[in-house]
Formats: sequence, structure tokens, C-alpha cells
Amino acid sequence: MRYAIVIEKAEGNYSAYAPDLPGCVATGASIEEIGTHMQEAIAFHLEGLREDGAIIPTPSSRVEYIEVTV
Repeated sequence: MRYAIVIEKAEGNYSAYAPDLPGCVATGASIEEIGTHMQEAIAFHLEGLREDGAIIPTPSSRVEYIEVTV
């Protein structure tokens, strides 16, 4: 499965979250690191859902960029 993630630049690092998996977040010092941390976070999150007998959310978020002229 492929889940969309949103990566945000903070003051000294990056943070990310998966819109389809509420509560699934990670931080990292670089874009590469945040990718690795989010892969681990998503796997851990899904494992927890399975152990709890919860439904695994189907990935449904899309990411698009919109150009705006200012």
C-alpha cells in the first residue's frame, strides 16, 4: 500500500503526517530521514491497528500542487 504523507519544514527539522492515518506522525533532520521515519511510523501504526482488530484504512488521499499567481 502507498499512503500519502505531508512534510512540513519546522525551525530546525522536518515533521510529517499521514492524512489517512490519524495520529501517525514523525520528525527528522532531513527529507531523506523523514521518509525513513514515516515508513517506520506507518508500519508501526498499521501493526497496532491489526493487533487491536481495527480496520486498516485504505489509502485515499491525493496530493496535488496548485499554481497561484500573486
